[in-house]
Amino acid sequence: MKKLLLAAVFCFYSLVAVAQSGYEITINLKNCNDTLAYLTYYQFDKTLIKDTCTTIKNGKIVFKGKEKLDKGIYSLVSQGKSIYFDFFIDENTQKLELKSEATQNIGKELTALNSPLENNFFSYVQYINQQNKDFQAFKQTAKLATKKDTLELNNKAKEVEKNINNFEENFITDHKGSYIADVMNLKAEKLLKDIPKASNGRPDSIQVYNYYKKHYWDNVDFTDDGIIRNPFFNTKLKRYFESVVVMHPDSVFVEIEKIMTKTKPGSLTYKLLLAHFTYTYETSKIMGFDKVFVYMSDKYFKTGKANGIYDDNDVVQKIIKRADKLKPLLIGAMAQDLFMIRAEDFPKMKAMGFENAKNSEEMTNVYYKNVDQVSKMYVKLSEVKADYTVLLFWDVDCGHCQKEVPILLEQYNDLIKEKKDIKVFSVYMQHEGDKYLKYINENKLPWINVYDGAHYNNAVEKYDVYSTPVIYILDKNKVIKAKRIDASQLKTMIKAIDFETKKGK
Repeated sequence: MKKLLLAAVFCFYSLVAVAQSGYEITINLKNCNDTLAYLTYYQFDKTLIKDTCTTIKNGKIVFKGKEKLDKGIYSLVSQGKSIYFDFFIDENTQKLELKSEATQNIGKELTALNSPLENNFFSYVQYINQQNKDFQAFKQTAKLATKKDTLELNNKAKEVEKNINNFEENFITDHKGSYIADVMNLKAEKLLKDIPKASNGRPDSIQVYNYYKKHYWDNVDFTDDGIIRNPFFNTKLKRYFESVVVMHPDSVFVEIEKIMTKTKPGSLTYKLLLAHFTYTYETSKIMGFDKVFVYMSDKYFKTGKANGIYDDNDVVQKIIKRADKLKPLLIGAMAQDLFMIRAEDFPKMKAMGFENAKNSEEMTNVYYKNVDQVSKMYVKLSEVKADYTVLLFWDVDCGHCQKEVPILLEQYNDLIKEKKDIKVFSVYMQHEGDKYLKYINENKLPWINVYDGAHYNNAVEKYDVYSTPVIYILDKNKVIKAKRIDASQLKTMIKAIDFETKKGK
């Protein structure tokens, strides 16, 4: 009997535990006429759908699930997106009741019936909205006809910014230890308040910057996945690497490593940050920042530290392969040698049978049959003598090339007039020699005009020529100093390299 009683008690508590698990969010909107609503949440730079309510009766919206919601900022989005507002979910708000009787500005009268902290968050949102509304009203009445008007508007903007910063600081202090305070902490700017004077009597901008950078991530817990489920984290991270960190690959390495060591390996934050940094610098348009991508591959992907961040392991292998391909092409790397044939030697190569070979086997036979003669015809990139060698990969029939090559020729001629020791190693990426020779003669290209007549180099892979034109700048030692530049940038880049060279002496 005693055992049966204990079993019954255990069963009762188990049922209670089950009943208390999961989530249930009830939102009563008196004037909601939609029939469908979504529960969405922020995750890094995306907004994702978590749940859908397909039956809205008398403005009552219910989202319910058996498993608890992850800590984060969530949103109600109505079917026509006419209703949209944020609220937060943590351990204490899995059972949440929200209410608004407003007809238009629902967020202004939004209240939580069972969460005082949620109401404080709504008060914060309402305060920010009111501050912005007041500023816009002031802006509309401002005439901006004189410098005084503009100064007044700027002062008003500073006043609003100061009010919001003070409100946020007090909010964070008053609710320290809560999730919503952590979210506000990500939004808040850590600024030096008592700015000292520099030797010139002006505010010391260096100290302002150093303080800002040093305290940028204060009180941010990278081990808590909740930090990535709010609208402020991605913006803060992006601003840090675009505006705070010194724009140099080596500086970026250091900052990435600082952040990654603060995360928990294998956590969602770890995975998303790793994927973010890898993709950002693989696709970066800033010259030289592919070095960061190569660093990510060597540091994380090749060592197994990136395992699990992608569902498909083939993605990891593709990243490693791509990084290995780019490594020899990084700024500062020695250019890989090329063994090319002069354009004017096309008839000789054709007579040997290179242009008639139908497959790789026939091409190999033709090559070894004429290897001694071909070897004497090679023009090697490594043997070009010049302070600067412009390595150009292009195609006569390429529309973009037809625009860029004349610009490059003009820039080249200007540099020659400036007595620059510069040569262009012009590589035609096709094998239609007659067409190539015609273009050279008609446009009077005074360059080292070559092509891969012996099919020996595979420049597409060696120099990552996935489209044309592609332009590299090499120094006198054939070190890559610039790459993938527009033709119009040639003179500017040469001057910049000159300046860096002189500065380094």
